[in-house]
Amino acid sequence: MAVLIETRRDITLEAVRRVAWRGEAVEIGPRALAAMAQARTRFEKLIEDTDVVIYGVTTGYGQNARHRLEPAARKAHAQRPPVAAAASWGDPLPERVVRAILLARLANFVDGHAAATPALALGVAHMLDGRPLPEIPARGQGGAGEILALSHLFLGLARSSELGEKDMLSLVNGAPCASALAADAALAAAGRIELAAQVLALAAEGFNAPLSHFAEELEELWNNPYDGWALRRLRALIAGGHGGPRRPYQAPVSFRILPRILGQARRASVFAAEVASESLAAVSDNPVILPPDADHPLGRAVSTGGYHNAQAPMAMDLLTAAYANLCVIAERMAAKLLDGPISLLPDQLGIADSSGRYLGCLPMAITGYEEEARGLAQATLLPGAESGGFGQNDIASPVFPAWSKQERAGLLLECALAALAPIALGAIEVTGRPVPEPLARLAGDVRQTVPDDATAPLGPATGALADRLRQRVYG
Repeated sequence: MAVLIETRRDITLEAVRRVAWRGEAVEIGPRALAAMAQARTRFEKLIEDTDVVIYGVTTGYGQNARHRLEPAARKAHAQRPPVAAAASWGDPLPERVVRAILLARLANFVDGHAAATPALALGVAHMLDGRPLPEIPARGQGGAGEILALSHLFLGLARSSELGEKDMLSLVNGAPCASALAADAALAAAGRIELAAQVLALAAEGFNAPLSHFAEELEELWNNPYDGWALRRLRALIAGGHGGPRRPYQAPVSFRILPRILGQARRASVFAAEVASESLAAVSDNPVILPPDADHPLGRAVSTGGYHNAQAPMAMDLLTAAYANLCVIAERMAAKLLDGPISLLPDQLGIADSSGRYLGCLPMAITGYEEEARGLAQATLLPGAESGGFGQNDIASPVFPAWSKQERAGLLLECALAALAPIALGAIEVTGRPVPEPLARLAGDVRQTVPDDATAPLGPATGALADRLRQRVYG
């Protein structure tokens, strides 16, 4: 089934899930094709006026913007593929992100704001029909906009298309990468935070933490909807517990503040989804073509800074920080569960006595993941050095580093959760208590991938569990 795009408002977070994560195709509808054709006709009339100045169309690019182009030179200029700008290399973006960028690219096109030919928009949409896609390096993206990444993506399309004036700019200018990266991070965050809630709820039940730590009354007292969500989710996952006696006094801080740290992560996730949703439907082209009005019957072209999405890095930084905090909680809980005088459980969960398997080194592994995540949790600011060191391009976009940090921090969180889960399940099983029904699937994953085998090293098994949990995040 294809996702139908009639206006830029149809490019939503759910559309990204379908097209980028599930591999569905895209169909550009008749309303969008008509709007683009009308805008293109007006634009071609507009540039017949020799007094009109439009960056990259009647002028050169970048530092050559001061040079005016005659009509014959414009056409040759328009046909020049972006070879020089495909200058970055390194680790490629996942294919799901490349597909998201292609979908986001259409936001500038379908309402006519790029004045792109309908054939060009169809060419972009056809790249989503399941054919192999160009690789886009995740590294080396230090341009003022996204031209380095988009040149890699659209070089082949540019070479195979009959490009008109501005078509090349319509492919490589704007901020579809920022929109797509923010959307990818937001979709992953929703699944990852649900995963964290499940593993940490399993740990709280394994510790036999007082249910009052997650009491309904705290929702009103704490007075924010995100902590309220965390309290409700933890109560639902623990499902009233095992029905027997609970710990007679308060659990350590890591258990008591769990709803607040999980609430912080939920807030970051919701904010990322809001930024992604706004960005996906936004027009970010430079120059952007405005529709006709009383003073401009053919419309007009305006140079903008829309290609620089300042919200996306901030949203992704919040996710990185949330993931790092959850790693810390996971490490503290793992250590406390294994410490009998604190957990009130058999020391080392009794597992070393029954099977010879020793879990005490798993918190050490979590510490490694935690520390790496903490190192990533720093603000992604505007670069201090002049971008490229020449001309107009004096500030680079930091969106790619922000996405890379949250992607890596998310993987580290999955590793930390995978190391905590066997300890949490062991704490329940060594005391003969039942696993709450909402956590039964998680417990089954742990048992299947981390078997009770004292002769097998824990690292590969917990790594396999981390991979399994990651599959949950990405559907």
